[in-house]
Amino acid sequence: MVGRRRVAGLAGFTILGMAAATGCSSGSGSNHETSAVAPSTGSSVSGGSSASPTAGTPAALARFYDQKLDWSSCGPAKCATLTVPVDYADPGGATIKLVIDKVPATGHRKGSLVVNPGGPGGSGVDYAAAASEGYVVRKDVHSSYDIVGFDPRGVQRSAPITCYDDAQLDTYLGADPTPDTPAEEQQVAAENKAFGKACLAKNGNLLRHVSTVEVARDMDILRAALGEDKLNYLGKSYGTLIGSTYAGLFPQRVGRFVLDGVVPPDITAEQENLGQAKGFEQATRAYVRDCVAQGSCPLGSSLDAGMTRIRSFLKAVDAKPLPVTGQGDVKELTEGWATMGIAEAMYDKSSWPVLTDAFQAAFNGSGNKLMALADQYASRNSNGTYSGNIMQVINAVNCLDRSSPSSLATYRQEAAAFSKVAPTWGPMLAWGGLVCGEWPVKATGKPEKITAAGSGPILVVGTTRDPATPYEWSVQLANELANGHLITRDGDGHTGYMMGSTCIDNAVDDYILNGVVPPKGKTC
Repeated sequence: MVGRRRVAGLAGFTILGMAAATGCSSGSGSNHETSAVAPSTGSSVSGGSSASPTAGTPAALARFYDQKLDWSSCGPAKCATLTVPVDYADPGGATIKLVIDKVPATGHRKGSLVVNPGGPGGSGVDYAAAASEGYVVRKDVHSSYDIVGFDPRGVQRSAPITCYDDAQLDTYLGADPTPDTPAEEQQVAAENKAFGKACLAKNGNLLRHVSTVEVARDMDILRAALGEDKLNYLGKSYGTLIGSTYAGLFPQRVGRFVLDGVVPPDITAEQENLGQAKGFEQATRAYVRDCVAQGSCPLGSSLDAGMTRIRSFLKAVDAKPLPVTGQGDVKELTEGWATMGIAEAMYDKSSWPVLTDAFQAAFNGSGNKLMALADQYASRNSNGTYSGNIMQVINAVNCLDRSSPSSLATYRQEAAAFSKVAPTWGPMLAWGGLVCGEWPVKATGKPEKITAAGSGPILVVGTTRDPATPYEWSVQLANELANGHLITRDGDGHTGYMMGSTCIDNAVDDYILNGVVPPKGKTC
C-alpha cells in the first residue's frame, strides 16, 4: 500500500499535526472510567440506529466485543488497551493488546470520532493526542466528539513489528533505490530478502496477521468497546484504506465517515506505484515552478532546467554521497536518503522553502539539511534512534495486502515504463515493489472494489496535486462507493482537511457535526 518506504516506496502518511508520544499506559488508576459511563448519545449523529454496540456479534468473538475500556490518564489524553485475537479464524487462540487513547470532547458530547493518520504504520495514539493542541480536527468538532486514536496491530505500542535495530535500519533505508546494473539489482533483491527474513524470525505468526482487513475488524471491536452503535471515523491517506475496508465489511455500522487522500482498495501494487510516481512527479514540478518564480532558485531558471538538475543531483549522489555530520551512524547522504528528503517536502507546501535551502547546501557540498528532511520522513532522530516503527511495519502490511512478483526483469521493465511518464520518481517507485516480491509471507489480500452498499453517506476528500495519493484515486473511490460524495481541494500537498483551506474545513465539519453532504462537484 501507500507507504513511506519499501527500500524505495513512498509514504502516504500524514505528518501535519503529529505530536510527541503521549506515554500512554494501560494500567488502571485514579482516573479509572469505562466506556459504559458515557455511551454514545448519537443515534442521530450516526444516521440512526436502534442496535446495541454488540448486536449481531458472532458468538466466538463475544468476549472481545463485550470488553469495557479501563481508562487512565496519559498526558493530554486518557489511555486504555483493547484485546483482539491475533487470528480471526482462531478467536480462541493467541491475543494481542492494542493501545488506544482519547482526548475527551470539550463541550456537549455527541460521541466518539476515531482517527487514523495513515502509513501503514502511523500512530493513531500520537495523532489523536495532537487534538489537545488544536490539530487533527477543528475546535467545533472536538467540542462535540471524543477524539480517539489507536496504534493498529503491529504499530508502535501495539505488539510492534520490528525487524532491524536502528543501525541496520539506517543501512537498509540508505541503500540504492535505483539499481543501474545487474549486480546492483541482485544486491537490492538480497537486501530485501534479508529484511523479510529478519522480520519473520523476530515476529513469527504475527507477521501473517497485520493486514488491513484485520485492522478494520479490530476497529469494529473498538467501536463496540467505545459504546457506539455506529463508527464515526476520519482516516487520512492509508487510513482511507482502513476506512473503506471497514465500510465494506460493516456497511450498516458506518456513521460519519471522512476518507481524505484516498488509497483505492481495487488497485494493484503496480498501479499504486505508477500512480505515486506520477503524483510525486507532478508535485515536484509544482515545487520547481514555484522555486523558479521566487527568483534565485538554485535549481535553475526554468521548470525543465530545475527537474533536470534534481535528476542529475540524485545520480551524482548515487555515485558519490555527500558528507553529513551529527547523524549518529549515518555519515553520508546517499541517493536513498536524499530521495526521502526531497519526498518529505512534497507533503506540505510550507516545506518548499526548506527544501530549496537544503538543495543550496547540498550543491555547496553539505548533505546535512537534506538529511534532516529525510529524518522527518523516516521518523528518525538525529542521534540515529527512531521514534516509531513505521519504516519496518509498513512493509509487513503492504506485502500482506498486495502480492508482487519476484522477477527482476519485471521491475526493470516497469522502471523503464514508469520513467516515460515520471522520469524523476518512476524508477525508484518501480523498484520499490521488490520488497514484497521477496517477502517471506504470502499475501492474504487482493485488489477488490468496495461499494459499501447500505452505508450512510461517506465523504471523500481529494487534493488535485497530492503527491502520495493522487487526486484520481479519490475520484475513483467516490464513484465506486454506493453512497460516496467527493469534495475537491484544488491545491498542493498531501490530503485536504486541516491543510489551510477554510472551504474544505467548513464542509468537512458541517458533515461531521450535522450530516450535511456537500453539493455534487464542490471544489475549494
